Amino acid sequence: MPVGITIVVLILMLIASAIRILKEYERGVIFRLGRLIDSKGPGIILLIPLIDKMVKVSLRTVVMDVPPQDVITKDNVSVQVNAVLYFRVVDPSKSVVEVENYLFATSQLAQTTLRSVVGQISLDDLLTERDKINAQLQEIIDQHSDPWGIKVSLVEVKHIDLPEEMKRSMAKQAEAERERRAKIIAAEGEYQAAQKLTDAARIIDETPSALQLRYLQTLVEIGVEKNTTTVFPLPIDLIKPYLDKILKKD
Repeated sequence: MPVGITIVVLILMLIASAIRILKEYERGVIFRLGRLIDSKGPGIILLIPLIDKMVKVSLRTVVMDVPPQDVITKDNVSVQVNAVLYFRVVDPSKSVVEVENYLFATSQLAQTTLRSVVGQISLDDLLTERDKINAQLQEIIDQHSDPWGIKVSLVEVKHIDLPEEMKRSMAKQAEAERERRAKIIAAEGEYQAAQKLTDAARIIDETPSALQLRYLQTLVEIGVEKNTTTVFPLPIDLIKPYLDKILKKD
């Protein structure tokens, strides 16, 4: 009786080891006597006990944080850059057979690529051309990880840490740029005002009655303020003959 129970238990253990249940996002890479058979799943998978071996692989998107990398840019500025990487397995068989640990391999590839790309551009481009750098990183990492059955969907440069002296220099540069723009705007305003005054003087010179109208408008503006001062505009044309006679006598 004990022998029979032992045999039944062994049979149940073999049956249990032959059945695998994979979730919707999992695939099982099957090896039979060391040889790759295929990847199966999801659902129930039947294996040959003691002959088949299965390696489970997740097909979900992996969000990997690329550690900060110390990089010297093209214009010899030392910066620290980190990024975030989004990828997933599209070929489970390759991810198991072609590389020992696809997560570690992809992480190392992302780090070396980040150092290489950032080292080939200047600091100004690094700060202003984020989209271009992200696209370049994604293309390079995806190209090199494709033989592993990995698809890189997105790479984003997350943070750029600058030295303190560089931050101070950039702050001074930004302040000087703002002062330059303010002076240019003020100068353009004075130029436009002078140009408008010149145009107004030309119109008044061509039409003397415009000056009288301007005198009257000034009186209206003074009257609105309710002060006691009364101004009588005296046209220069009325006193000009007298001034000419005085000048001739002299």
